[in-house]
Amino acid sequence: MTTHIEAAPGTLDGLTTRQDTIRWPAVFLLLFVPFGISSGYVSVTLAFLLGRAGLSTFAIATIIAASVWPQTWKMLWAPIIDTVGNPKYWYGLGAVLVGLTLLAMSELPATAREVPLLTSLAIVSSVASTLISMSTEIFMTQAVSADMRGRASGWAQAGNMGGGGVGGGIGLLLAQHFTQAWVSGATLAAICLLCWAGVFIVPRAQRERARPHYFADLVGVARDVWEVARSRMGYLALIIMVLPIASGGAPWPAIAGEWHTGADTVAFINGMIGGLVTALGALIGGYLCDRMDAKFAYCFFGLLSGVVAATMVWAPRTPAVFVIFTLAYGFFVGSGYAAYSAIVLEAIGKKSAATNFNLMSALSNVPIAAMASFDGWAHDRFGTNAMLYGELLLPLATIAVFALFVAATRSRRAG
Repeated sequence: MTTHIEAAPGTLDGLTTRQDTIRWPAVFLLLFVPFGISSGYVSVTLAFLLGRAGLSTFAIATIIAASVWPQTWKMLWAPIIDTVGNPKYWYGLGAVLVGLTLLAMSELPATAREVPLLTSLAIVSSVASTLISMSTEIFMTQAVSADMRGRASGWAQAGNMGGGGVGGGIGLLLAQHFTQAWVSGATLAAICLLCWAGVFIVPRAQRERARPHYFADLVGVARDVWEVARSRMGYLALIIMVLPIASGGAPWPAIAGEWHTGADTVAFINGMIGGLVTALGALIGGYLCDRMDAKFAYCFFGLLSGVVAATMVWAPRTPAVFVIFTLAYGFFVGSGYAAYSAIVLEAIGKKSAATNFNLMSALSNVPIAAMASFDGWAHDRFGTNAMLYGELLLPLATIAVFALFVAATRSRRAG
């Protein structure tokens, strides 16, 4: 891979760099893998091990939700990554911390006594993963030419989902087939450190200012967000992004035993294969979003994932049914993620791109965490069938309310 240098300098939220452009966008797959590994390990490997050990679905879902919540707060430290230090070092710090927390979680016994510590480690791992994603987003903004942004985004999304497959699938397989508990965590930690090598391919960012302007950036971001929020398109996007419509919160590994599904099968469908299916759903969903309103597509895909979950109640409880329905569910959730990204990009435009992107992205994790908690509560209170019906009924009710709000605001503006 080679880069070439343009004559004019460029800027991004206080950073300047020569216009070195990347001609190998697949590097963003490598860079995003540790981000996906962090969430994949907690939501699949750890969830299955805890479920097999007899912990309640609510306790497992609570750990998963706790690991998601930092993704909703990351806009608070996003300006720091934009203005302080070298993004390549921030990436390295994130990769090291993710690796260490995974290693620590793999060493702890899957017991109720260790739940507080496991929850704390999951939160630290999630915070560390934000350093990875933010740094990579800076690389993408600075080093990708306009004619390659789509391909770079595709590779980045593939890295995120593929990383989830690595953290969930490979992590669980290693945990199941090695007596030494640390093997899975150490392997995933090594992968995270290897991905750090990808930063050598991207150009180095140069600082324009000698001192960081954290609070000044916050003021600028707040101004941009207000400009978005005051427009009808903007506040509709802000509202729909916090609604549990296509959030994908079903804790499949924790209930796999009800379909007589073993660890290897769970690793298979919630790991690499599941990641590929979800990525395929995102690619097709993104294609369709170019041909319909992104908000409509988001609601449509959310309903389809809910229909899959609700229909599963009536199907035989066999491993084959579990495989088919969970993969179909993941496909439509991936399509929903693509639609959601289209909504965010439409809403933020090009203002305060790096920090504002993380602000909007952070909000997208609110319904994911909320849906994970809702599913865990519904399961433990009313049973698995009620939880699966809730996957359809909650988005359906939310969409109906949102549609009424859209109609009401349209009528008011027309008047």
